Amino acid sequence: MSKLPSAFLVVRRDDGFGDVYPLQLGTRYKLGRAPTNKLTLQDDLCSREHAEVFPDGDGWFVRDLGSMNGTHVNGEQLRAERSLRPLDEIRVGRTRLVFVEQLAQLPNVANGEITRIDKADGLEIRKRLGQTRYQPEPTIHADEDTLTDQQRVSPQQAVSVLYRLALDMAGATNPTELCELVVDAVFRATPAEVVAVLALKDGKDPEPVVYRTRGIGGKTYHKVSTFVSHEVIDTKQAVLAANVADNTALKNRDSLSELKIASLICAPVIYSDQLLGLVHLYRANPSGPLNADDLEFTLAVARQLGTVWHRLRKQHTLSTEVRTLKDLLRVESELVGESPALNTVVSQVSRVAETKATVLIRGESGSGKELVARAIHQSSPRKDHPFVCLNCAALTESLLESELFGHEKGSFTGATERMIGKFEAADQGTIFLDEIGEMSLSTQAKFLRVLEGHPFERVGGNVAIKADVRVVAATNRPLEDAVRAGTFRRDLFFRLQVVQLDVPPLRDRPTDVPLLAEHFLKRFVRETGRKIRGFTPAALEKLQGYRWPGNVRELKNVIERAVALGSGPLIDGQDIWLSEVDLSSLTAPQTITPVGSGVFRPTSLEEVEKQHILDTLKHTDWNKSQAAAILGIERSTLDRKIKAYGVAK
Repeated sequence: MSKLPSAFLVVRRDDGFGDVYPLQLGTRYKLGRAPTNKLTLQDDLCSREHAEVFPDGDGWFVRDLGSMNGTHVNGEQLRAERSLRPLDEIRVGRTRLVFVEQLAQLPNVANGEITRIDKADGLEIRKRLGQTRYQPEPTIHADEDTLTDQQRVSPQQAVSVLYRLALDMAGATNPTELCELVVDAVFRATPAEVVAVLALKDGKDPEPVVYRTRGIGGKTYHKVSTFVSHEVIDTKQAVLAANVADNTALKNRDSLSELKIASLICAPVIYSDQLLGLVHLYRANPSGPLNADDLEFTLAVARQLGTVWHRLRKQHTLSTEVRTLKDLLRVESELVGESPALNTVVSQVSRVAETKATVLIRGESGSGKELVARAIHQSSPRKDHPFVCLNCAALTESLLESELFGHEKGSFTGATERMIGKFEAADQGTIFLDEIGEMSLSTQAKFLRVLEGHPFERVGGNVAIKADVRVVAATNRPLEDAVRAGTFRRDLFFRLQVVQLDVPPLRDRPTDVPLLAEHFLKRFVRETGRKIRGFTPAALEKLQGYRWPGNVRELKNVIERAVALGSGPLIDGQDIWLSEVDLSSLTAPQTITPVGSGVFRPTSLEEVEKQHILDTLKHTDWNKSQAAAILGIERSTLDRKIKAYGVAK
């Protein structure tokens, strides 16, 4: 059994005392940041070995060990070793340690021995230092049984009320409900006749959130004393005010002279160093005034309230931010337009969104297939879960599989850590796979199994993972041709085409062009801060007269360019820059020279595609962007096909 300590070092905090370190005869105690010290201090102003406390004869001494910032005892810097007496305060860095021979020598905050009596206009205030016996006891680092029983005792009834309050607070959903619980608890544990919880906002005077009366007439809460409230706000300390009825300054207030307040308590509601509000209670009956025990309980309740109140405020802030972001996302995802073609798509989206069906969206590049997919997600029961996008044409075969299903650390060169795939990230939500026709056959096989509800494994892993994901796919090429050519699995095609939505190109809905232009104008004006009000008639005529081979994406880019370069309050026709891509190829692809001389020659689809790509590149003088627009594919897809077919200029 370890020897009983002969002395203690107790950490002094602003609100009372903290950790307790027992000191035993025959042991020298070094203090500092180094972990080899007997007393390791987490204090950046301390040296690694800062000071030493040691026994010598019948007493204890302290000396500095050549520290950078010095050691102070009772505010005086040590020049040599010094003997310690009870209640001497040692300061090393920011840490303050009180030396006592018995814990009973510490000022007993719980019993009200640390008080300061302030008087203002006859109003007597007993000010607390923020400590309460209902808070956790200091940490004892050894021989905990050296604490006396008296220091452990707390009123059973008050503890029961506090415990019940803590449980109830956990279920509170808003500040008003939370404050109602506090008022009920204070009434159950104190003789207060009026209890109120006040909120402090923007440095203004506190305003009541909840107040209630008991035993006196009227339902109006009276701010008993501005002096008391300001004293608590300025010092962040709880106070008990006595002889209120004899205060000559307060007698001039009719409402208070009628109430004849005998005693009041005001406690700060604090989280960290932030003052959130006040708990205010008072009593008119002079025969049973509020006392130090009531102050103790109120302070404990206020501390408990501060933590939960802060959590509710933070939750409210985060919820507001989430709603704002979702609103912004919803604005960006709107399908803008009033044409019959678009209304048909919107109607289909609303019907299919409520189902779990896989959706295949077809349409030209830039026509808004991703917007349709987002609209499906936002209108579905999965809208509160992730919406994950992946362009299958932008990745190689190996990288695409890793992106879809994830990989384990070390599964291939460059896999320096484990990564979850898009399917795993989209669990409970929706995954949108653009350019699905560019997926390799090996990846298609694994993808089909996942669509059928089977679990999957990360690349290089052996753990089965199952995700509940709705799949929305999109393509701008005829998958039927890919199925016939054997580059796309027939079973996957039919599995994807449960519901098919066809997005019309912008040239088929010209009445939507002005609406879309106005939509994009507002967006880019908001982003850039430019003061542009709208379009001139010449600009609108130019926009509506163009056939938009790049569809909505091209229109968006045209408006963004006009906003960036425009100089007037209106966008004019000269601010609209349009592409010179030959549009005839979009409506009459047969004008491109066919393979051969017109006489049938047995040729594979691959050879036909290769020749068609070469002819299109020659037609555009090897302008790959224009060729990709004519072919209706992404530029990255064209680059990959040029490389695969070995097409050269």
